[in-house]
Amino acid sequence: MLNYKRYKRVPVVDYPERQWPNNEIKEAPIWCSVDLRDGNQALIEPMVVEEKVEMFNLLVKLGFKEIEIGFPAASQIEFDFLRQLVERKLIPDDVVIQVLTQCREHLIRRTFQALEGVKKAVVHIYNSTSTLQRDVVFHKNMEEIKQIAVDGTKMVQECMKDYDGQVILEYSPESFTGTELEYALEVCTAVQETWGATADNKIIINLPATVEMTTPNVYADQIEWMHRHFKNRDCIILSVHPHNDRGTGIAATELALLAGADRVEGTLFGNGERTGNIDILNIAYNMFSQGIDPKLNIEDIKNISEVYERCTKMNIDPRHPYAGKLVFTAFSGSHQDAINKGMQALRERGSQIWEVPYLPIDPSDIGREYEPIVRINSQSGKGGVAFVMDTFYGFKLPKGMHKEFADVIQKISEKQGEVSPEQIMDEFKKCYLEQKEPLHFKKCQITDTETESGEFATLAKVLYTENGVEKSFEGIGNGPIDAVQRGMEEALGINIKVLDYSEHALTSGSGAQAASYIHLMDKNTGKTTYGVGISSSVTRSSIRGIFSGVNRLLY
Repeated sequence: MLNYKRYKRVPVVDYPERQWPNNEIKEAPIWCSVDLRDGNQALIEPMVVEEKVEMFNLLVKLGFKEIEIGFPAASQIEFDFLRQLVERKLIPDDVVIQVLTQCREHLIRRTFQALEGVKKAVVHIYNSTSTLQRDVVFHKNMEEIKQIAVDGTKMVQECMKDYDGQVILEYSPESFTGTELEYALEVCTAVQETWGATADNKIIINLPATVEMTTPNVYADQIEWMHRHFKNRDCIILSVHPHNDRGTGIAATELALLAGADRVEGTLFGNGERTGNIDILNIAYNMFSQGIDPKLNIEDIKNISEVYERCTKMNIDPRHPYAGKLVFTAFSGSHQDAINKGMQALRERGSQIWEVPYLPIDPSDIGREYEPIVRINSQSGKGGVAFVMDTFYGFKLPKGMHKEFADVIQKISEKQGEVSPEQIMDEFKKCYLEQKEPLHFKKCQITDTETESGEFATLAKVLYTENGVEKSFEGIGNGPIDAVQRGMEEALGINIKVLDYSEHALTSGSGAQAASYIHLMDKNTGKTTYGVGISSSVTRSSIRGIFSGVNRLLY
């Protein structure tokens, strides 16, 4: 039995005056990518300089205006990467790079050496403030921990005297979620006042969920409490940096935005320590799905995924939101049917608003394709097979035909698993379009005639083969289909009824083909089936459909 008594519950925040539950996200925050620092340090095989350059260029292309590029004082590789960006002039004028450093004098000085030549940078200092780390890691009291943050701020100010560029200070009380709120506010305020933040020279206060410790609503309470208790709030850019230890990092971030956060730090696809950082793309696409401009260029998720996987050597899970290979795929028959009907309704109504069951966004808007939306296996149903035939091949099967053909595919899928669209089409040809034995339609002549009573009628003269032997018949009816049916009944000694008929164009243009669907019944047995024919002539396609149906029904 799990020894759950080893763990204590993290207390919630007593904050009944919370306002965030009634708020809505209406605009994108300031995005800051930490792929090249937090993400990179969590890789089994960290990126080499050229891989980091490729990742940096991708982040710039995506529209990130703030990019944390590393911890330049931590290693020579980190230092050299920053120097590469400067010397190769890879930092656009509208992009601010961010560098991380602990509140230690030699590390801060080394950081400023790496920054030489950078016009504008965020210098991100941090120290842990949580009750646990104060006790077991630093063995310092509250005043001593606060002094580390204040001293780090003063060191940055001292190094700025010999620095030509502009510096924005960011301070993070690491392990904020494990820190008493009043104390976290005290430390952040001390840094704010030491820095001398103003409305024109704002400080970034970053409140990380370094370890996700409880439910997202508690994090939102913590953010709103800080947001409403900061002195001179207009002098602060309130940033969040959630991790995903409990699997609720996305929710925690979105609730933090409701609670007053201005800025979000995260990575592409959530790469990061342990269960990862929050996935900025996930949040941005969530906003996009609600009609909000995410302020990032994320129209091509396939290219983003390819660069990410190449540089990080990490694989994106097939169920990862928006980016996974299977997230726009439906195996369930009821889902497939609903998607099919939703897509048809969208086309028929000509609506500019995307509303399709089970698809929160149009996959094509982010560089995905319709082709993999529906995949057929033993769990699929008639709607999925019909969707494949329509979407891939343009055959709009009559509703009554959905089950008949789906039963054919079901038997195949039970034996082999997933059935590809190509195999579905091959079976359709075999079952319907190529049903030419024993009866094979060759050609026909349709002319107007009169019945014995003098009424207008249609005369059909049909040439066909039966078991390879060429034969012909004539029939008179109220139209081509009726005339062919009557002629076949008399020539073959059968008793059939046309229950339904439909047709549509398969392609557009001068060479367009028509597809005709004939629903037939053997009046002697009550058995029914469909026949399908295609031709550039609607009349020929319908006659081929009758022959296809008779072959299926009787032979």
